[in-house]
Amino acid sequence: MVIKSSQLETELKSLNAKQLHYTNFDLPNPQNGEYLLCVFHFIPGKGMNTLQAATEIAAESSTGTNFTVQTETAFSHEMDALVYQIDYKKELVWIAYPWRLFDRGGNIQSILTYVVGNVLGMKQIDALKLLDMWFPPAMLEQYDGPSYTLDDMKKYLGIKNRPVLGTIVKPKMGLTSAEYAEVCYDFWKGGGDFVKNDEPQANQDFCPYDKMIKYVKEAMDKAVKETGKKKVHSFNVSASDFDTMIKRCEMIRKAGFEKGSYAYLIDGLTAGWMAVQTLRRRYPNVFIHFHRAMHGAFTRPENPIGFSVLVLSKFARLAGASGIHTGTAGVGKMKGTPKDDITAANGILKLLAKGHFFEQSWSKIPTKDKDVLKMVREDSHHHVILEDDSWRGIKKCAPIVSGGLNPVLLKPFIDIAGTTDFITTMGAGCHAHPDGTQAGAAALVQACEAYQKKKPIEKYARKHEELRKAIEFFSKPKKSLKNVESIEKTH
Repeated sequence: MVIKSSQLETELKSLNAKQLHYTNFDLPNPQNGEYLLCVFHFIPGKGMNTLQAATEIAAESSTGTNFTVQTETAFSHEMDALVYQIDYKKELVWIAYPWRLFDRGGNIQSILTYVVGNVLGMKQIDALKLLDMWFPPAMLEQYDGPSYTLDDMKKYLGIKNRPVLGTIVKPKMGLTSAEYAEVCYDFWKGGGDFVKNDEPQANQDFCPYDKMIKYVKEAMDKAVKETGKKKVHSFNVSASDFDTMIKRCEMIRKAGFEKGSYAYLIDGLTAGWMAVQTLRRRYPNVFIHFHRAMHGAFTRPENPIGFSVLVLSKFARLAGASGIHTGTAGVGKMKGTPKDDITAANGILKLLAKGHFFEQSWSKIPTKDKDVLKMVREDSHHHVILEDDSWRGIKKCAPIVSGGLNPVLLKPFIDIAGTTDFITTMGAGCHAHPDGTQAGAAALVQACEAYQKKKPIEKYARKHEELRKAIEFFSKPKKSLKNVESIEKTH
């Protein structure tokens, strides 16, 4: 029996018969596998108390509307979302959604349409932000999860115990296809692993998509031959329609790239979840790179409406994205904190991960099973898991870290993240180097070597000129770095 506060007791008495259908403060076991659980920061609008407004949210986001309708059935009530816990002091509301509500085709947009769909526009709310959620094992069974993972990319690149060192080509727009490929070559020649299109890259008249692919392939081949190391390029395949997106994927696939040397980048929020899941299902052997452009409209902490970085990242893992941008935890230029960004990164990396309110197991079999317990231990020691037993759980989704980082900031971010399981994509952090992109890539590699050898970068830089110049340049007062900001205004 749940002990109800006096405020809750009072508000329960204020509910009408319809609103009562959407509450159960004696729900015996919310984590019994029947429910998707959500925690919202919630402030009601005028005219309703907290519980009245919360039940209207539960109704609108499941089976109901603003009035009781005569077409309801006993079974339809079994699909009602239930308000089952309230913290009045912290302005938090817990709602349980029967997961059978959702399209059983593993459809992410179906869930979002319910839990953060129409409800975000209701006049009964002044604040409604989804902070965390918990997926039951039976629900995980319905969704794809990642196929080609960060572990697969690292294996292809032949690297261990360090991040994938990447860049975003800058300026983000305005380079011709040949100029773009030249920047890729310089970064790869300098020792970098991974280059990505910036999120607006498409088929612009000054940089035709087909030529860009052709020239990048040639640049990659040359860099691989000269360095003796594998390279990866992430191509933005976001497009105006399904057919064009697939055409771009096929153009890349048929361009002669070695398997593992290319990724498909999708602007997941602006292109849509259907595009993300289409790529995952059509191309299970390709790294699916989720760029989160527009996420700030929902995730910024000062925005009272929307969802958290953790929620967005969890959905990306559920959908099957191989990696998603998760922020720099305040180390770079983008808005973010360790609480938000590192919690999100851990939430998509680990088999058993603590969120803001829930501990999420991404296992599809009982969490007390001895094989799951073994995998959790192996996972905590950074061993590769779910390689030959993928039925047991949802594979990891990689944090992709970008926005204002440079070689000097690599170790500070690793220290905060507590892991090297991520892809870093430094833009101006490489291209603004006084000696150019190739030297910027070399400086990044040297900063990583210093971290691996547990040497201060200042000491390591004494015998590494590129790193020395990077430290000198990026440690200058911000006023002297205006040229950096002009290269990388937004990411």
